[in-house]
Amino acid sequence: MDTHSVTMLGTGLIADFYTMTLHGQRGRDRVKVVYSRTEERGQAFSERWDIPNYTTSMQEAVNHPDTDVVVVALPNHLHEEAIALAAAAGKAVLCTKPLARSAAEAKRILDTVEKAGVFGGYLEDLVYTPKGLKALAAVQGGQLGDITWVRSRETHPGPHSAWFWDAERAGGGCIVDLGCHCIEIIRTYVGKGNRPVEVMCHTDTLVHPIDAEDNAVALIRFESGAIGQFEVSWTFRGGMDLRDEIAGTEGTIWLNHFLRTGFEMFTSGGGEGYVAEKAETSAGWLFPVGDEVSELGYVDMFSDMFNAMDEGREPAETFYDGYVVNAVIDAAYRSAKSGQWESVEMEWRGGSTPRIGTTPATYEGKNIVKEELLPDGRRKLILSDPDTGAITDLIVSG
Repeated sequence: MDTHSVTMLGTGLIADFYTMTLHGQRGRDRVKVVYSRTEERGQAFSERWDIPNYTTSMQEAVNHPDTDVVVVALPNHLHEEAIALAAAAGKAVLCTKPLARSAAEAKRILDTVEKAGVFGGYLEDLVYTPKGLKALAAVQGGQLGDITWVRSRETHPGPHSAWFWDAERAGGGCIVDLGCHCIEIIRTYVGKGNRPVEVMCHTDTLVHPIDAEDNAVALIRFESGAIGQFEVSWTFRGGMDLRDEIAGTEGTIWLNHFLRTGFEMFTSGGGEGYVAEKAETSAGWLFPVGDEVSELGYVDMFSDMFNAMDEGREPAETFYDGYVVNAVIDAAYRSAKSGQWESVEMEWRGGSTPRIGTTPATYEGKNIVKEELLPDGRRKLILSDPDTGAITDLIVSG
């Protein structure tokens, strides 16, 4: 396996998480160059993570001769510029979520990387959470049957940096920040080849004095008939709430990634210490996270990215996936304005997915709608007449 040297573009919270992971995950990939828009932050970051080079020139950082991979951990409005520089330099490029501020911007990024022939990886960490990977294995193994409905929720008190709150620089509000996670989580469970067809979305700005939305809820209809539902908020109090629910014809999975992890602690607040990302207090009942970079998916995400580079394959999350997510986000914003279902407009590469459908079991020429066991041990059938559609029930044993 190869050893990779990384240029880190950005010195914010996500760059801290990425560097923490890179310096620990496979044990051999290292950040050698960091770019910051200010020398003070660049120097502090390089000292904190023992990085030999820092610069305030993005071009110098990307083209540094000691690195072969560029990680984009910058505000959304800088992604296209940074990725274009990496592609021109012929270096592999990994970009934080969302890929862009719109589907049009994402498509330009995708085209730039594909034309240059460089490796592109979409850093969507929440599809790589340990619980999520195990749940996905169960789904792909058929244990839930056909997936009919996926709900993904991410809410917290709001992001860390000023640019997130600026609709122009970010491309929107909590949908762009959090909904991008939820959309890709939903796509992962319903199947990447299952085309998102249309979206119904409601947004509102309930608390913060900003132009962007701070709350949103949406439904996504897929070609198979499956429904995705996401709920996102920058006004949730009490930390960060990350939950997913997957329902299928043969089973159900519920996942809670952050607030209810099995680690609960009470303190009077007499000591000091970090609890977890977006935690609002250090006193009272707290919900610490044992290994934050692992629980948020960063470890498996970067392992997949660098292993994919070494093996000459695509990672699980590509720039095309980022483009599809942006197309769904665009449809959500159009729906929020129109109050109607809006089509997802994109260049689709995923083929077609048949509609969910099962051949019903029958009893004496009638279709079985449901079978249940009564409290007294008798078996009851709900039956549908295939000719008339009439619904009846029948006790068949007792």
